[in-house]
Amino acid sequence: MFSETTQNVPTCVQSVKMERYYRLHSHIYDYTRWSFLFGRKKVIVMAADFVKPRRILEIGCGTGANLDTLAKTFPDASITGVDISDSMLNKSRRLLEKHGSRIELLNYNYNRPLRRGEYDLVLFSYTLTMINPGWQEALNAANADLSTGGCLAVVDFHRGGTSWFSGWMGVNHVRMEGELLPRLKQSFNPLFLSAPKAYGGLWQYFYFIGNKRIGA
Repeated sequence: MFSETTQNVPTCVQSVKMERYYRLHSHIYDYTRWSFLFGRKKVIVMAADFVKPRRILEIGCGTGANLDTLAKTFPDASITGVDISDSMLNKSRRLLEKHGSRIELLNYNYNRPLRRGEYDLVLFSYTLTMINPGWQEALNAANADLSTGGCLAVVDFHRGGTSWFSGWMGVNHVRMEGELLPRLKQSFNPLFLSAPKAYGGLWQYFYFIGNKRIGA
């Protein structure tokens, strides 16, 4: 049976704004985001070169597309997806029923650890740039939730190539000022990183895979 749980249900202003935003966008998300959310499947495939996880956590699981890819890439792993939007979680539930109890969904405001030291892979896919404020707390929580030697995998926006594009993304709750990569390299041992350009430099996005620092 598919597992769905509500924990730490968020009531903050940001959470209310995100639910209002995704109440509409959840219906069109998978039909529109392919044109600019690059590398979502690739980062999962790359992570498989560095870790063979038993337990996986995705932050901001959205419509469940990444969870579906994770389930297929790591068929023996148990997987948890968290999001603060009920509308997105409802989409996830319908997509992921075929995987049964392997995948757990939580309505959870990820500003503190969920299950310390239990996850071998934590994935942020175009999530951190939308956690404003709070992305630093989310990374701290991920560091605590990772098992010893566990891997963090991130794909996200890096910098806007033009001020108008960055401004437009800001209207859509995305901040792209290049602050994430330096913090990731400081907080985790980098195993792979790259920052390709999209559409001839209209913006940059990045891949980062790193593991938990010993003693962290």
